[in-house]
This record gives sequence, C-alpha cells and structure tokens, in this order.
Amino acid sequence: MLSAQSLLQQLEQNIAQAVVGKEEAVELLFNALLCGGHVLIEDVPGVGKTTLASAFARSLALSFKRIQFTPDVTPSDVTGYSVMDFKTGDMHFKQGAVFCNLLLADEINRTSPKTQSSLLEVMQEGQVTADGVTRQLRQPFMVLATQNPVDFVGTYPLPEAQLDRFFMRIEIGYPSREEEIKVLEIYRGAKSHVEEIEPICGETDILELQQQVTQVRVSREMRMYITNIAQASRSAKLFGRGISTRGAIALMRAAQAGALTRGRDYVIPEDVRDLASPVLAHRLSLSPEARISQKNASEEKALTRLIASIPVPVRSK
Repeated sequence: MLSAQSLLQQLEQNIAQAVVGKEEAVELLFNALLCGGHVLIEDVPGVGKTTLASAFARSLALSFKRIQFTPDVTPSDVTGYSVMDFKTGDMHFKQGAVFCNLLLADEINRTSPKTQSSLLEVMQEGQVTADGVTRQLRQPFMVLATQNPVDFVGTYPLPEAQLDRFFMRIEIGYPSREEEIKVLEIYRGAKSHVEEIEPICGETDILELQQQVTQVRVSREMRMYITNIAQASRSAKLFGRGISTRGAIALMRAAQAGALTRGRDYVIPEDVRDLASPVLAHRLSLSPEARISQKNASEEKALTRLIASIPVPVRSK
C-alpha cells in the first residue's frame, strides 16, 4: 500500500507525460479524490482542462466514462432509463453515463439547466433514483466537470445548489513560456500522449486512503478556526452569499487530506489557508457594493482578505 505522499508524486510524474506544469492542479484533484469530492475545472478553451481530466482518470485503474454536454443531452443520458423487452414484456434499466467510478462531464455549462440538475442526487448521495427505484453507484465515485467561463457564448450558469456540491473549483491557467515550449515538443508528433498513460493505483488503494483521511486529527482550535471563517463570510459586507455548512465540512476534510499528503496525521492552519480558495470561493458571491467599490473584485481576492483578518490558532495539534 503506497502512502498518500508517494502516490501523489507518482501521479504527478505520470500525468506530466501529457500535461506540463500543472502539479498544483493535480494535487488538488488528488485531494478531492481522497475526500470523495467532485471537482469543477473552469478556464478558457484550449488550456488543457479535458486533457488534465483524462490523464488523471487514466492514471487510476477505475472505470471511466465521458459525456460531452451539449444542449440536446437529456437527463436520461446521464442517469439512465427503462426500456421494455417486447418479447417478455419486462422493463430493463439501461444505465446512464454516471454508472462508473470517474465521470468526465465535459463542458457541463453547455447543457440545459434540467440536464445539469440530473447530477444533483448523484453528486450528493452517490445514487440514482429512476422509475421509483434507487440504485447505488460504485465507490469511489467522482465527477470531473469542465466548463468555460459563464460570459462565453452558449453557456448556462450552474445554479448555486449545484455549485455547492462541487468540492473544489480549480483553474488551469495559461502555461509559462518554458512550459509552452515543452508542450509543443511533446505534441509535435501525431500520437496522443494521454492514451499512453498507464494506471498506477486502483479502487482498493483509493478506498484505503479515503479511510486514512478521516483519521487525520482536527483539534478543537482548528475546528473553531474553520467555523470562524464560515461565520465571518456570512456577516461580511463583501459577500451577498456566505459559506454553507457543507462548505465548512468540505474545508475541514480538504485540510485533513492536505495534511495526509504532506506526511502529517494532524491539521495545521496552513492546511486550511492553502485549500480555502479552491474549496470555498465558488460557494461565495460578491455583494453588489463590493463589485462596485472594488476594482477587479473577485470572490478569491475577497476570501483572501477575509481569512487574513481572522486570528490564527496558536495550538493546532
């Protein structure tokens, strides 16, 4: 059984065969997987969102499916539907795309709100209810969704209830000059380097590490620290919508996974601060006053200011 640290290092090396310079994004994806969470990868077209998600999936010996969201995709394509066997008269359930370990929901905000909503139960409960029958999904289960910024043509903004079900939102960003040169070197041939990636761990390894995450100690001081962040977001004039209780739980769990991948069995303030933005920013909305009064205002910047104003616990073990 590999340690979380060793497995993360191998994942980064494995994915680097197809994706250059995205170690931080890989670390966040791995963190979310260890927490049983789902990830929304948001950025402009062409920076490697789908490539990163595909390379991550191929590095794990887990069942994987991809669904390309377009306006004509229906909820039954996602969750499944029943069909009649005309020979016997029996109804048979045809599984949708979600019946796998890893689901790549590509360009999720290009499909209708109705189809987007078909993932609500799946992401929260890990199950599908169709025709009055509830079917459990195989564990571990993770949704990797990509989307373009909401101001792009042909996009449908995700509702708050669905955003809150994403454990993290991460951005890829443009590569540096050196990284882009290396990307061109890798892809100068015709072959796809993603298809060459071999899995390095499987279902049993992930389930064992997920159990280890829950055993990482979170002191009362650290629980109070996370609570203070959530409470402050709800009363701050910067935000029109604060952090939900689900968000506070997610931050605690992410901090536990962060500690585990850094070789500790207890959470410290740095674990919380380092993961606060990807875990919490998409759950917040700036108030109209903040958007007007602050130049280049964003939820990430406002959250950073808020956390900086909250006292850090002295004792965290």
